[in-house]
Amino acid sequence: MSGFGARVLDWFRLGSHDHAGHGHHHDGHGPHGHTHGVVDPTIATTTRGIWAIKWSFVVLAITAALQLVVVLLSGSVALLADTIHNVGDAVTAIPLWIAFMLARRKPSKTFTYGLGRVEDLAGIIIVLIILFSAIVAGYEAIDRLIHPRAIELLGSVAIAGIIGFIGNEAVAVFRVRVGREINSAALIADGYHARTDGFTSLAVVLGAIGVWAGFPLADPIIGLLITIAIFAIVWQSSKAVLTRMLDGVEPGIVDEIHHAAEHVPGVRLVDARARWIGHRLHADIAIAADETLPLAEANRLAAMLEDELFQHMPALAAANVRFERHDHSHQHHHDHGDHAGHRH
Repeated sequence: MSGFGARVLDWFRLGSHDHAGHGHHHDGHGPHGHTHGVVDPTIATTTRGIWAIKWSFVVLAITAALQLVVVLLSGSVALLADTIHNVGDAVTAIPLWIAFMLARRKPSKTFTYGLGRVEDLAGIIIVLIILFSAIVAGYEAIDRLIHPRAIELLGSVAIAGIIGFIGNEAVAVFRVRVGREINSAALIADGYHARTDGFTSLAVVLGAIGVWAGFPLADPIIGLLITIAIFAIVWQSSKAVLTRMLDGVEPGIVDEIHHAAEHVPGVRLVDARARWIGHRLHADIAIAADETLPLAEANRLAAMLEDELFQHMPALAAANVRFERHDHSHQHHHDHGDHAGHRH
């Protein structure tokens, strides 16, 4: 596992380029120049997302299958809760995979922004899947507290818990790393879910130790604690996904737009708005300008601002800049659609 994980991380480092983080990358090339013969960045990022999802599904399916065998042999309800969680986590790969496939489709006359929003819908489905798994696990744990039963093969239960931790941590690395690189809230939320699930797998080991030490209720109690952890994941993930669905962005994004505007002499920001469509950021910026300003100069200011925006925010897919007169009596819209969405 360690050698494979190292190769995976090397692959990420080689392929990450400038998708992650916010910073300047003055490399002498315009950040929004035409890229003839180059794969569209949206397709590239969603392909990376699909890659992570496929491996997540494989690793978690193997992990859950190994744990299920031990559950059937031992009767451990804590391990059952952990297995249910792992199965649920594996199943979440399906709506994410569908969402990323749909996001690769080109915009149409009906869906002029493409189908990136499907990714947010997938996030909601994932939250519901996790919620269902929590309810099932909680029911089994409470039932075992009311009707105690003996547990067998404690050593195997402990080993299965360790396997669950290793499998989930590997999946967490995949999903969080790629989710951050392509700015996918759904994939990041799913990655943190897998990471927390890894620690709940270690709780199964504690339950086995407790039963071995003569405290048989340790197993269902651990199962109940795992259920509570799953509910916490539901709450955390739902906030992140719902924020995106309601066109919410992190406050730092608006601050970054203002910071970019400060780098352009003669530009005074009037309004800055942004929203995510899938894992691509769209910004709408209004700047104040003198109505006597020549059109060529206005174009130059808008182009400079766009340059700064793309350099500050690698996730930015489109930046629409418009001018407003000082007296705000009317607006003169000035779109730079050709500049947006074409990045090296």
